[in-house]
Amino acid sequence: MGAAILALVVLSFFSLFAGSGNTTAAQVWDVLTGAGDEYSTMIVQARVPRTVVGAVAGAALALSGALIQSITRNPLGDPGYLGVTTGASAGVVVATAILGAGTVSAIGYLAFAVPGALAAVLVVYVLGTRSRSESLVPLVLAGAVVTAVLHALITAIVLSNPTVFDSYRFWVVGSLTGADVGALAVTGPLALAGVVVGLAITGGLNTMALGNEMAASLGVRVPLIRGLGLLAATLLAATATALTGPIAFLGLAVPHIVRSAVGSDMRWQAPASLFAGGALLIGADMLARVIVKPEELMVGIVMAFVGAPFLLLAVRRMGRGQS
Repeated sequence: MGAAILALVVLSFFSLFAGSGNTTAAQVWDVLTGAGDEYSTMIVQARVPRTVVGAVAGAALALSGALIQSITRNPLGDPGYLGVTTGASAGVVVATAILGAGTVSAIGYLAFAVPGALAAVLVVYVLGTRSRSESLVPLVLAGAVVTAVLHALITAIVLSNPTVFDSYRFWVVGSLTGADVGALAVTGPLALAGVVVGLAITGGLNTMALGNEMAASLGVRVPLIRGLGLLAATLLAATATALTGPIAFLGLAVPHIVRSAVGSDMRWQAPASLFAGGALLIGADMLARVIVKPEELMVGIVMAFVGAPFLLLAVRRMGRGQS
């Protein structure tokens, strides 16, 4: 936990002077203390929003992935498992097609991405719970069906409307370019609610790992904990996707990395995922800014290359621990 917190703090500071503009740690410190020159102040002020938004989005995606993996008991679970990211993408595409690509701002994406994600998960939940089965298989299948349908809708719209495609292709990769701290005024309360609910049910999730019947016999209200967990995961993933666009792999990799270090106890895994997720996304964004200077890559592209080695090491460590 200490290492995750330290990594987030250190990477957040280094993020303020990593990029195409040449600034040193001393210049950044002068800006933060109010003694910086105009050039350094302009550069740092441009990097602060993407650092803050990156930390929030990374933390939200990581905790969402940890909750989904715990609830479904599936190590391959991630925020896209229940159609969250696809629903957000569909909301953005439909809004852009109706209103026009030039009329939807970065803040405007939030107004359509969040409702799209929530609507998709609501449909998945309704379809997946109609069987009245204690198994999560119907829910997972419903998520796959809704995701496939929404993917088809997105493809049909972007292929038939070139202006929508031009706008969507930059958003769908996932990027912190143009990040706006003001967007947190809209998404912040939703993300905070997801964090509070997610952390509050960690004890119940630990008990549910013993099996639903055992958890129920120990006094855990399994349907309630499961519903709250899915709600928290949805709120977290929806807000993160609305802020940065869909960023794959982070929600899958971070819980595994954290689990290899702190174990499977969700009371430690959930908060550690928050800090580790924010640190990993900020680190990936730093690399995206410096690899091809003076240009920059989309952080969604770099994320896979950054997270994959950590995930492989975590899986190998867990494998040695179980052998």
